[in-house]
Amino acid sequence: MWKHSSPLLRLTSRKVWNQMNYLQLTIKTLIVNTLHLDDIRPEDIDADAPLFGDGLGLDSIDALELGIALKKHFGLDLDIKDPSVKEHFFNVSSLAALIANQQQPRQI
Repeated sequence: MWKHSSPLLRLTSRKVWNQMNYLQLTIKTLIVNTLHLDDIRPEDIDADAPLFGDGLGLDSIDALELGIALKKHFGLDLDIKDPSVKEHFFNVSSLAALIANQQQPRQI
């Protein structure tokens, strides 16, 4: 392990971290606004807490509404038959990772 990272590596890491934080805040805001969670502020949502069950307490109807909102806002491509979709909707962090992955330029 290197004791000192290069300035470019630090700058790149900081940029990625800032992008993920911004993406997570955008997702949290979308959750609050789309699902009309009037008693919750986006910054109150823990990015690593479950969205369903004992976490934020969302249900399957909320998942559908959120999926539509994510598709409209980010152009997210979701295949509801894909079993990994449930994993992507586990928490805000996993949704942010999915969106970031889909928004990265693809090599031909």
